[in-house]
Amino acid sequence: MEGARRATGNGSSSAPPPNPEVAATAKRRQFSSSEKQRILAEADGCTEAGEIGALLRREGIYSSHLNTWRKQRQAAEQAALTPQKRGRKADPALQEARKITTLTQEIERLRHKLAQARTIIDVQKKSLRLVGAADGRDAARVILMNAVHVLAPAVGLACACAVMDIPRSGVYREDARRRQVVFGPMAPAPRPPAPLALSEPERQALRGVLVSERFADCAPATIYATLLDEGIYLGSVSTMYRLLASDGPCRERRNQLTHPAYAKPELLATPPNEVWSWDITQLKGPAQCTGFHLYVILDIFSRYVVGWMIAPRETAELAEQLIADTSAKQDIAPGTLTLHADRGASMRSKPVASLREDLRITKSHSRPYLSDDHPYSEAQFKTLKYRPEFPERFGCIEDARIHCQQFFAWYNTAHRHSGIGFMTPETVHYGRAQALYELRADTLNAAFLLHPERFKGTLPQPPKLPTAAWINPPKPQAAPPTPSASTLN
Repeated sequence: MEGARRATGNGSSSAPPPNPEVAATAKRRQFSSSEKQRILAEADGCTEAGEIGALLRREGIYSSHLNTWRKQRQAAEQAALTPQKRGRKADPALQEARKITTLTQEIERLRHKLAQARTIIDVQKKSLRLVGAADGRDAARVILMNAVHVLAPAVGLACACAVMDIPRSGVYREDARRRQVVFGPMAPAPRPPAPLALSEPERQALRGVLVSERFADCAPATIYATLLDEGIYLGSVSTMYRLLASDGPCRERRNQLTHPAYAKPELLATPPNEVWSWDITQLKGPAQCTGFHLYVILDIFSRYVVGWMIAPRETAELAEQLIADTSAKQDIAPGTLTLHADRGASMRSKPVASLREDLRITKSHSRPYLSDDHPYSEAQFKTLKYRPEFPERFGCIEDARIHCQQFFAWYNTAHRHSGIGFMTPETVHYGRAQALYELRADTLNAAFLLHPERFKGTLPQPPKLPTAAWINPPKPQAAPPTPSASTLN
């Protein structure tokens, strides 16, 4: 009774009972194939206005239904007209057997992959322990090479190199180096004689004709044609060339000009005003085939533009004037400056050469057709011409001069150059970089003391100041690799 009262009690303060009504879910009408065909036939027979609409309302459908059913009917008719494939039907038992065979092969392949993965994991564990205990980078590389040789028979060389992060070319070079150390340089195998080659008496007869007084000054092609005209065949033109090359007389006999061997310039600047790089670039004028010439001298250590000039033409006299005035402004002592340039006409002119002799400036020229020997001037010109305010053309020379005045003022005093520790060229050139570096370091120290967790406990350092600027630095001499006793078991 008490339970019944709890279930049916008056409970005026209890929650309202749930609504017992269950709403019926609407179900979309389904049309069979016969119904679709009947409706389509009636629709095809409707010719008067309004009959299609009455049919749609009576059947409770839309015009889109008719379009869809017509497409289905057309597809069914085309499928019925398509010729069926003839022949025996596939045997279900045979298909099942083929499927079982395919799955069996896939299982075997996956088992092989699993075995390879286990081998790779085992070798990786051992090699990582040895690499962690190795002394130096060379010893660690020897351990990784040994791991690759252990893995290669099991998983293949390409997979072993990918797992150990070693390029295959490095493995090939290491194997060749080991073979050379163990067996010495391999002598090339003697080349077997060609089966269609001339016999020794035939070679002697052809050699006698080639070096005879009659054909001493004739080319092999001429000798070949002359002998054919006389009804004689001793060998082809290529055979004649091979015979002459083996004996030595086949060489270039014309007095041809050979280019001199240009030495690669190697220049080092440790303070400012030790090495300057200068070049000339052309700025487009107001019309086609018109332009102005911009002369720029750059200090490679500080990246400071020490002198520039814009002129309507390129002449040696203007280049001489620019170098002389810039040297005077920078107070260059005789014998302390190296002037590097390319091999342009103004750079190798007599007025510029005489000025260098008078001021005792060391000359340096880049090799022909190599921009690598002239990197600083090329990079500075790219900075000039890739600025967003650089115009497509200049209206006049005064317009170009005003633009260059604004650009070089920004470049020297405001441009933070990545090659000099994000200092401005003027700061480095005039010796104020160290004070600014210390100010940056103090700022970073204060930020570190305020929030050391933001720097992961590592004291931040400002970008390093330049200590040297090179043009074609010499390549460091690589030390020979030392063999390590670490091996994999």
